[in-house]
Amino acid sequence: MEFEGYDKKVFARNLTVQMERAGEKQADIARLLGVSKSTVSAYCKGAQMPRMDKVELLARHFGILKSGLLEKLPDGAGETGLLPLPNTYRVPRLGRIACGAPILAQENFEGYDEVPEHISADFTLVCRGDSMINARIFDGDVVYIHQQDEVENGDIAAVLVDEEATLKRFYLYPGRVELRPENPTFPVLNFEGEQLSRLRVLGRAVAFVSLIR
Repeated sequence: MEFEGYDKKVFARNLTVQMERAGEKQADIARLLGVSKSTVSAYCKGAQMPRMDKVELLARHFGILKSGLLEKLPDGAGETGLLPLPNTYRVPRLGRIACGAPILAQENFEGYDEVPEHISADFTLVCRGDSMINARIFDGDVVYIHQQDEVENGDIAAVLVDEEATLKRFYLYPGRVELRPENPTFPVLNFEGEQLSRLRVLGRAVAFVSLIR
């Protein structure tokens, strides 16, 4: 499958660089992606491109953005092909939200995370559990949140339920709210009537990264 605007040779070079940095062989990547070793060999030679879901899986595996696999290395990367770290800024990582305190109050902080400058985020949350795995957000992943009081239906949102922040797809209907997981084994959370007072939208998820792979 071809991807308009992406170069197979560029992908091949970036994949090879990431494999070398991780100390992995083509057989390791084949097992990860569920493809044959010959298919991975074609990726590395620039003869074939994987599907975008495979690219996303690779990016998660290496702990990088998809652009780190799909886009040409910037000038100055050197003969090693190592990608320079992006400029970043720090935002607080929120834990349990203190009752009555502003969201970004110090007592809510668990620490800080570095955010690439091209991502507009105000704070981060750590995903707990497996309720969002079909959105490729797994237990332990750090999710970047842009603070806003309202989100569009279908957005992945950070929502305060009582004093706990949860990450779900948000749907607003007349008189009720649904918080939908991205895992069919988890129930949809419904709130209506007086229950709506338990909810507060914290913001919209704009990116995520795995720090545990």
